[in-house]
Amino acid sequence: MSKPRGRPNQGQGICQADILDTALDLLEAGGNTGLTMRSLASRLGVTPMSLYNHVEDRVDLLRKISDRVYSDVAHDNDPADDSPEPLRLLLTRYFSAVARYPQLTLAIFTEPQAFAGVTRKISDRLTELLEPLTPEPSLWRDILVDHAHGCGIALALSSAACGQVDKASLQAQYSLALDRLLARIRSDKVPLQSNG
Repeated sequence: MSKPRGRPNQGQGICQADILDTALDLLEAGGNTGLTMRSLASRLGVTPMSLYNHVEDRVDLLRKISDRVYSDVAHDNDPADDSPEPLRLLLTRYFSAVARYPQLTLAIFTEPQAFAGVTRKISDRLTELLEPLTPEPSLWRDILVDHAHGCGIALALSSAACGQVDKASLQAQYSLALDRLLARIRSDKVPLQSNG
C-alpha cells in the first residue's frame, strides 16, 4: 500500500506550520540525526517528495525552523546607544531560546548554510548594539554569542541528564556572567590585546 501524496491519512493537506512543528519535535527528540526528510514525512504520514512543496531541502527546513524559534529574540525597537539594556535583553532572549531548543542550535552548527534569516538579523543587531560600546564589536559579538550557546546548551543538557536541575540557579549564573561581560565591554575602550 503506497502512502498518500502530500496528504496525511486523515485526508487533510499538510501545511508548513505542521511541517515545522513536527520537524522541531523530531530534532529535539532525536538530535541532528533524528531529523531527516524521510523521518519527517513518515511522522506526517506523507511521501518525502511532498515536503518539497513547502521547503527546498533540509537546510531550508532548518532555516525556517530557526526563523520561527528565534523570531522574538531580535524583536526590539530600542535604538542603539551606549546603554547595555537592549543588548542584555536580546542576549537573554537568545540564551532562553538556545536552552529551550538546544538541538536546533547544534544542527545549525553542522549546517552553516542554515545560518540566515532571523539568525543573521540577530547577529547583525548584536553588532549594531555593540558598536557604540567597544572598538571591537564583532569580537565581542562572537564572545557573547558563544557564551549564550555554551550556557544555554549546558542548561538544557544538564536538565535532561539530571532531571531535577536548579534551572533558576543556572539562569541566574548566566545573568551574572553576562552582566560581568557587559561591564567589561563598557570599561574597555581599547581593543583587546593578543598574546601572539
